[in-house]
Formats: sequence, structure tokens, C-alpha cells
Amino acid sequence: MNKTKVICLTPIKNEAWILDKFLAATSLWADHIIIADQMSDDGSREIAKKYPKVILIDNKSKVFNEPERQKLLIEESRKIEGKKLLIALDADEFISGNAFSTEEWASMLSADPGTVFKFKWPFIASNFKQYWAGADANMPFAYMDDGAEHTGRAIHSTRIPSPKASPTRKLNDFVVMHYQFTDWQRMESKHRWYQCFERIQFPEKSVIEIFRRYNHMYQISEQDKRNVPAKWFSFYSENGVDISSVEISGNYYWDKEVEHFIKEYGQRYFKYMDLKENNNLLLAYLRATREWKYSILEKAFDKYLGGIR
Repeated sequence: MNKTKVICLTPIKNEAWILDKFLAATSLWADHIIIADQMSDDGSREIAKKYPKVILIDNKSKVFNEPERQKLLIEESRKIEGKKLLIALDADEFISGNAFSTEEWASMLSADPGTVFKFKWPFIASNFKQYWAGADANMPFAYMDDGAEHTGRAIHSTRIPSPKASPTRKLNDFVVMHYQFTDWQRMESKHRWYQCFERIQFPEKSVIEIFRRYNHMYQISEQDKRNVPAKWFSFYSENGVDISSVEISGNYYWDKEVEHFIKEYGQRYFKYMDLKENNNLLLAYLRATREWKYSILEKAFDKYLGGIR
């Protein structure tokens, strides 16, 4: 009765490209996987229904809303009785396979209610042999639930409750692997959408700031990359789950979402966003410098141009 239940919380919308692998891998360590589906039409729901540990709920929001979907997931998890460790992962994230035999994993399961756990968040390269460090060195992915309320932001929100007084532990022995960059074209499509979304939600933001935020990955060099430890994958392969490849479809729903934005707000509203059809002097400068390591000269130009919105 006192065993800690490990519950994975995952929002999805059209994640068929990776969802089968994610659910097969996560089913090896989670007691329950709560999936909040936002009206997927690519077969994601059918994939989710194949897995006995999945609790599939509907996210009926017609717009992107991180706090709303996080609240849905957390509230559903609290219908499950007993002590609960909540781990919030997107469908393109995998806990490294060495985690489950570590003392840190055992310590999470015995932690006091209200404890927040931060994980390292490396980005896996498309060859699945290399990675580079995530922009945020430690991300709060897990929470020993105590019923605390969760409040989030419109975008890039903390996914789990994180009360100010909560004890926080940084974990070092295992990581959450982020697969966003394993399908580079998908990532680019998603980042075009993010730029448009930020333009709408935060019109006061400089277009320079928005561009830089969603083009940082072009500055990654071979010197920035490290070899993926075999132990990150071996647990999964030994259990018949291959997480060393993904399906590349070339068809991304984010592109359709951007088309809807343009139809609603007009092409001119997004003229400085890094969209395929946009070409102007500002974008020419930004595209020409996006692979540079951020230099003093570039910072000076960005500051000078920063008032453009």
C-alpha cells in the first residue's frame, strides 16, 4: 500500500512519428502513463490505446495552452490513490536507460511529498550517436505529489507543481534525452510555429529576440557534441525497444498551423518571422549570422535593431 506509484504525464498532438517508441519505452518503468490528446488526426490516439498502462484523456482546447493541458494531466493523476511520483515528459523525451538501477532513482521513490527533481536535458543528434547540452542545464521534470496547485505560463512552462518552499534535488546519474533534433525538418517546422505564436502572444517582444531563441541550434559545432553513452540506450534495447531511430515523415502539422495564423492575422503581421516565404533585409542579416557564436559585434547590431517589432 505504501509503494510509490510512478506516473508519467504527457500531452500530445499528432505525435505518431515517435509515440509508439515513447509508450513502449515508458511502459517499462511507469505504473501509469496519462496521455492528454489535443484532437490528434494522425493515428496517435489509436497508438495510445494499444498500451495497457495508458490512461487516455481529451484535451479539447482549440488553441495551444500549456497551463490548461498541464492542469488536465495533474488532475487526472490525482484520481489515482496512494503516494505518487509525477514525471512530466513530452513524447519526444526518454529517461536514459541507466536510471532505474541507480541510487538516485531509488531516492526519488522514497522522497518526501512536495520534493521537486531536476534532470539534465541533453539533445540527441540525428545520428543517435552524439548529443549536446540543453540550453537549460537542469529542468524540473518530476514531483513527489502533495496536492499543491500548479500554475504555468502560456509557453515553455514548468510542467509540474513547483512551490517556492519545495525542496529541490538535482539529479546527475541519469538524464532526460530530448529527441527534438533527431528529425531536423520537423524541428524547423515547429520552430517556425513557435515564432509565430510568440509574435501573437507577446507583440512587445523584439523580432531579434524571437529569431535568436528559435535558431540557437545552428550554432552547435562538432566541438560542442559528445558521444552518447551506451548505457543510455542499452536497457531499452535489452527489453526489445529500439529508441535509436525515429520515423521521418516530412509532413508536419505545424506548417498547417502557421498557414492558419497567416490567414487570421495576415502575412504582413509575420513579415519578420523566419518563414520560408519571407525575405527582407532584417531576415537576411539574421539568417547570415545565425551560425555565428554570439559575438560582441553581433550583440551590438542586435541591440541597435532590437526595437523592430
